[in-house]
Amino acid sequence: MGILCGKNSTGYCYRTGLGTKSDLKKAFYWCEKAADDGNIIAMYNLGLCYINGKGVKKDYNKAFELFKQSAEEGCPTFELYQNAANLGEEIAQYNLALMYEKGNGITKDIDKAIFWYNKSANQGYEKAKNNLERLHK
Repeated sequence: MGILCGKNSTGYCYRTGLGTKSDLKKAFYWCEKAADDGNIIAMYNLGLCYINGKGVKKDYNKAFELFKQSAEEGCPTFELYQNAANLGEEIAQYNLALMYEKGNGITKDIDKAIFWYNKSANQGYEKAKNNLERLHK
C-alpha cells in the first residue's frame, strides 16, 4: 500500500505544486499509475483529472467510470473533499459546498455550504460564484 500511496501523493504534489513545480501531465501520470495499481483514492483523483481536463483531455464518461469504481470500492468522498478543501483546492471547496447544500451523504447545512462556496468563489471559481448568488436571492 505504501507504494500506491506514494504514487498518488506524487501526483498530488505535481498537481498542486507542493514541493515542486506544478506539472499537470506528470500529476496525471502518477495518479494513473496509482489508480491502475488499485488505489481507490487515486481512481477518484484521476476522475477529477478527466472531468476537469487537468493533464488530460476532458472525458466525462471516463470520469464517471472512475468515480463509480472508486465508490464501489469504498472511497470516502466526503473526507477527500474535506481534506482537499482544507488545502485550498477550489473545486473541492465547491463540491464540498454542494454536498452541504444538498445534504448528499451528510447533514444539510446551508451556512457551511455558503462558507465553502465563498472560499471557492474567492479563488475565482465561477460555479461557486453562481451558487452564492442563487443562495442569496
